[in-house]
Amino acid sequence: MTATQSYDVTAESTAPPAAVWALLLDARTWPAWSRIDALESEQPDGVRAFRTGKVVTKERVTALEPERRFAYEGAENPQLSDYRAAVELLELPGGGTRIRWHGTYSARWGMRWFLRRYLRRFMQDMATGLAEHAARGLTSNT
Repeated sequence: MTATQSYDVTAESTAPPAAVWALLLDARTWPAWSRIDALESEQPDGVRAFRTGKVVTKERVTALEPERRFAYEGAENPQLSDYRAAVELLELPGGGTRIRWHGTYSARWGMRWFLRRYLRRFMQDMATGLAEHAARGLTSNT
């Protein structure tokens, strides 16, 4: 039996939403700012395959609201089922971007406790890496 679990993490960047959005859209950049080791492939139908260690997961982009919301679902994952996630960008009043990365998934009973802790930490690292990489891009262009 599986149970639905979730994670919800945030990070802030000094970069504007357009800079953060550009990194989200370009799957080739993900290994540069995240714990993902490599982009294995990107299909025209929005499916992307990422490798982390020996594990390859496939995700399908489901919604794009430019500079606001990037949503995707798991197309193939050996550890999770019913995975749905979104990255929401909010322009901050003083400049910069708040990144909210949240998702839901189902996990087998024996994996629930591990995945709850692991995914929250992994996704926080994703959000923080995205925020920092987007901000670094600003300073390297000036």
